[in-house]
Amino acid sequence: METLEQIKARLEAAIPGVRLEVVVNGAVATQSSLLVDSAHAVQVARFLRDDQELRLDYCSNVTGVDWLEAELTEKVKMKRVVDGVEKEVEETRTTRRPGHLEAVYHLYSMEKKHGPVIIRLRTENRGDRPHLPSLTPVWRGCEFQEREIFDLYGIVFDGHPDLRRILMWDGFQDHPMRKDYVEPDDYEYEPTPHDAVLERARRHCEPEAKA
Repeated sequence: METLEQIKARLEAAIPGVRLEVVVNGAVATQSSLLVDSAHAVQVARFLRDDQELRLDYCSNVTGVDWLEAELTEKVKMKRVVDGVEKEVEETRTTRRPGHLEAVYHLYSMEKKHGPVIIRLRTENRGDRPHLPSLTPVWRGCEFQEREIFDLYGIVFDGHPDLRRILMWDGFQDHPMRKDYVEPDDYEYEPTPHDAVLERARRHCEPEAKA
């Protein structure tokens, strides 16, 4: 199968204006991914599915990721003149990463028996613009998995045929897989209640008992 860089180059040649970036996975060198801009995501998905060399006809899983705003530091080597002599010195750069959400798709070809190719879509932020295009019209197997990400992370998949909660009930507030999610303490029962749940329930009921 082609490398991710080769796939990126062919996508850029086939889809005018597409914005792509190879995201390196430092932990697993063979699982780098391709960040795709939302505006061209459906076109990219169709290319990956229909291209005769790739035929990525199966989406095995879709996962959500919550990235909080963070300050990142990296060490870079720079050329500097020190005491009249040019030297290579190491400097530390600090950048701020805005908070955002991602949907990550793992793609395989059942026909060609190769993969995975991993693509990721990124929302504008974690607040009022959590939208991404749904890829369910391209890979039908994404339907329930995008619903799960909508339910647990709050990503709104535009164009999804049936976007509604799949694990939590309709009236549930918030999204339990967000990193800043706060568990409620106003419940006393679960199928196998344990000490932490009972302690939260006790603290919740104390003000009522004192009143």
